[in-house]
Amino acid sequence: MIRLERLRADHAPALLAFERENRAYFARSIPDRGDAYFAGFASIHEARLAEQETGGIHFHVVLDGSDSSSGSGSGLLIGRANLVDVEWDVERGTAEVGYRIGERAAGRGVATAAVAALCGLAATTYGLSSLTARTTLDNPASRTVLERNGFVFVEEVAVGGRPGVRYERRL
Repeated sequence: MIRLERLRADHAPALLAFERENRAYFARSIPDRGDAYFAGFASIHEARLAEQETGGIHFHVVLDGSDSSSGSGSGLLIGRANLVDVEWDVERGTAEVGYRIGERAAGRGVATAAVAALCGLAATTYGLSSLTARTTLDNPASRTVLERNGFVFVEEVAVGGRPGVRYERRL
């Protein structure tokens, strides 16, 4: 059983450890964050928390529900699930979904469960009515996660300079 928690200041140590541990793994399928991200992590984390307060983004950590320390209570930090570029027009709110699950938790349905939980939060907690997501063509696992969560193909796009696809989901 996984759990999503809204990103907080006390998640920083576990989140940095997670990102460092999985850096090479993530770089195989998505653009690398670069050395500056890790060198300036503390200030980046603070800036993201401040931006989150504006309502333009909603960051979450994914916890596995174990009794291991995550820096925030029970559960080991095994991923991230985020809503970014939140926009509102007269009738609806939309955001882009982003997620990354660590290598140790991959292939166990964690990403599918995390995206499902994020979609639920998007509709109920944040009041959004639609979501978009992008992934590279060479990441079939991510495409499967999105499709299992009701996202439908919209168009081919570039993702970090690589061929990709864009999906949408109405909530």
